[in-house]
Amino acid sequence: MMDPTRAILGTYGQVFIDGVWQTNINHLEASVEVEKRELKLSGAEWTVHKLGAKKGTGTMSGFKVTSDMIRRGFAKFEIINKLSDPESYGFERIKLIGCVADKIQLANWTAGEEVTEETAFTFEGYELLDPIVAS
Repeated sequence: MMDPTRAILGTYGQVFIDGVWQTNINHLEASVEVEKRELKLSGAEWTVHKLGAKKGTGTMSGFKVTSDMIRRGFAKFEIINKLSDPESYGFERIKLIGCVADKIQLANWTAGEEVTEETAFTFEGYELLDPIVAS
């Protein structure tokens, strides 16, 4: 049975861009999709699949405090995602390699409200640096 204290809260998540902790980021999402090719084999009644190219996409968002994303432009960068919780079995770090912004938000504000910034991006690989392992 799962120990509910081991469930990880996103409260303790951290984003590092090129090694610098982005304290203003409060949301990160990244995933990899694989292209699957269907193969129909002679004498087989089931369609089988061959794995093809992978595609990494993501989005990060948070409060705007600097012009770093505008200044970075469309240059490549690395993200290290750190997910931890004091009650978890440990922490997980994943490096997203070859990240490039899909678009750069130049302005998006409303009087009397905090300014937030969202950046969609693609990446060309990942590396699981530190896995969480139940003990």
